Amino acid sequence: MRTNGTGHAPGFRRRFRITPVPGCVECEVEDDYHRMRVSVRHDNIVATSVAAAVVRAPWTTCPGAAEKCRQTFTGVALAAFPARREKASNCTHLYDLALLAAAHACDERPIQYDIHVSDPVDGVRDARIYCDGGEVLAWSDCNFRIVAPAGLEGMPIIDSRSWLESLPAAKREAARLLSWGSVIAHGRTIPLAQQSDASRMPPSCYTFQPERAAQARRIGEIRDFSDGGMQPLADLEEVV
Repeated sequence: MRTNGTGHAPGFRRRFRITPVPGCVECEVEDDYHRMRVSVRHDNIVATSVAAAVVRAPWTTCPGAAEKCRQTFTGVALAAFPARREKASNCTHLYDLALLAAAHACDERPIQYDIHVSDPVDGVRDARIYCDGGEVLAWSDCNFRIVAPAGLEGMPIIDSRSWLESLPAAKREAARLLSWGSVIAHGRTIPLAQQSDASRMPPSCYTFQPERAAQARRIGEIRDFSDGGMQPLADLEEVV
């Protein structure tokens, strides 16, 4: 794998930090394009209140999705969050944070996931996900199909539901995060001018819904964490 001289392969970095305390759980994500947070207050069974924050996002319309997230999950049983199936009408990132928060609401300690997806070399990318510093899953893909490890060759990373469902619960969560992170990482290879017209995007999230897509404008600081200096969510307390 090629590196940039610092020992870090040029590529996409994404970090999730899940922090549960009695009665509340906070989940935050940061990567090249996003920094967002969802807080869920609960009675161990139902989400009594939900608050979302869009700190850094690629579109002018993204902050409005915080209220949509609140409406979608407030009053919902934690175990029923996945059954809402309203991802396309929400910000997909806030939605994923809410599901992670619900899944870990009653945990006794924080969890940190780190995703690394290398920039393509001869069309091939290496993707890895770590939980609290330990590697959970790794694969190489080309054109969104896995080429390694053995046994997964040819599997699409975008539509791999049957494989995901065959995994143990802990690894299934990590695999979903890595699949989605690999899709987002593809943005590093697309010129910004070619990904700045929301009206040309499929209606797959809050911003890309027809009533907002025409008004959405590309904004937001793009950060590259490849050099091994500042890391995503570096200002949060490190996992111990």
